[in-house]
Amino acid sequence: QVQLVESGGGLVQAGGSLRLSCAASGRAFSRHVMAWFRQGPGKEREFVAAISWSGDRTPYSDSVKGRFTVSRDNAKNTVYLQMNSLKPEDTAVYYCAARVYSNIVMSPTGYDYWGQGTQVTVSS
Repeated sequence: QVQLVESGGGLVQAGGSLRLSCAASGRAFSRHVMAWFRQGPGKEREFVAAISWSGDRTPYSDSVKGRFTVSRDNAKNTVYLQMNSLKPEDTAVYYCAARVYSNIVMSPTGYDYWGQGTQVTVSS
């Protein structure tokens, strides 16, 4: 079992930055693929970024590429999402997710554990 707790969301003006954190508890965190998803009002949950257990693979959605950076600290059982140059369309609830297999997938159905989400609101 893995428990995930996100933090770091909030209200920010367009062009600003936020860093989300996801603290994991449970065994074998360092072997899990970790990912960030988001769900805006009236929208489906969408892939944002993921990171392999070693950190050598970090795919991003086209909408955030070049602005967001995913990273992890396996010693702290924590994964991060640094979000820069935020836009109003980034407004959403952001979720951290863990996958027990080593290959990265971009569908939410491929992830086994989820956090409760943290709200990010970007004002124009």
